[in-house]
Amino acid sequence: MALNNSKTVVVGLSGGVDSAVAALLLKAQGWNVIGLFMKNWEDDDSEEYCSSRQDLIDVMSIADTIGIDVEVVNFAKEYKERVFAQFLKEYQAGRTPNPDVLCNSEIKFRAFLEHAVAMGAQKIATGHYAGVREFDGKYQLLKAEDGTKDQSYFLHRLNQQQLSMALFPLADIYKRDVRKMAVDAKLHVAVKKDSTGICFIGERPFKEFLMRYLPPKKGEIRCLDDDRVVGEHDGLTFHTIGQRKGLHIGGSKTYAKDGEHDAWYVAGKAMTSNVLYVVQGHDHPALLAGELRADQLSWVSGQMPHTHWVYGAKTRYRQADAPCEIERIDGDSCQITFAQPQWAVTPGQSVVVYESRVCLGGGVIV
Repeated sequence: MALNNSKTVVVGLSGGVDSAVAALLLKAQGWNVIGLFMKNWEDDDSEEYCSSRQDLIDVMSIADTIGIDVEVVNFAKEYKERVFAQFLKEYQAGRTPNPDVLCNSEIKFRAFLEHAVAMGAQKIATGHYAGVREFDGKYQLLKAEDGTKDQSYFLHRLNQQQLSMALFPLADIYKRDVRKMAVDAKLHVAVKKDSTGICFIGERPFKEFLMRYLPPKKGEIRCLDDDRVVGEHDGLTFHTIGQRKGLHIGGSKTYAKDGEHDAWYVAGKAMTSNVLYVVQGHDHPALLAGELRADQLSWVSGQMPHTHWVYGAKTRYRQADAPCEIERIDGDSCQITFAQPQWAVTPGQSVVVYESRVCLGGGVIV
């Protein structure tokens, strides 16, 4: 690849192996690489649950090994206003949001991008497993070569301007090879465990975290099939469609109907009456949906895909693409109809549409 000595790229360094190798690769390609460590959360930022202090130490070590400069920037205010406030609003409404999608579009590829441009960057880069290419005058978001790590689902809200500035050095590299590159480069994070879960929650129990911001409101748990009361919940906020664990009603044959000891699953919420509805059995019809409606649409190209063409879509991360068709309802909503019913379609989550390896965009399930 041609050297890029006159061009500066700012790489978002998280302290993990993926972003470290992304920076390593870009420097090898001749870019003037500057690392940027983003602090996005300050509330109860304790050693017990939050790894940001250790992550910053790791970033400094990575930068020293690679031989690049690092800047630390605090986006906690932007994160709280643009991501966390929406996160709480959605939970209060009984939906299950995906804050990582908002974090990418509002922080990593907006606040971070604006800051990087002010630093004189021509491009920004991250350690995401995804790809970008220019095709027929437009920028396309692509799935990563390593399908087990592909993160295009979380990036589907990126627009043309954001993608035009983005580099994804790991697009064609498998995770196993990323770790090998880190070992060869003597990066101490080569064997560091991947971070999981929502960034601002860390390893703390999720329900415990939510209760600090959304007060519990007890109510009945009822069987959807016959309206029997089978238990009590602490608040609809703390439950999501398809949830099995944490209901504390077990697969008791006392309440079994067709199958003894079948596990209970959350099938619906009645916000006005504060009732949580459950069903028994993973394949209960109430957990399957042949179509959905989505709003807050965001299409990578800036235009909605053709209607009545067959695409693939997923309603949650790591789900296989399911054949579907799209139908416009109005300017900011559409209906997606699947060839086969999908399990536990959850309001608040993102539905993301693909055409082969190309991520077209998507919306929020309503």
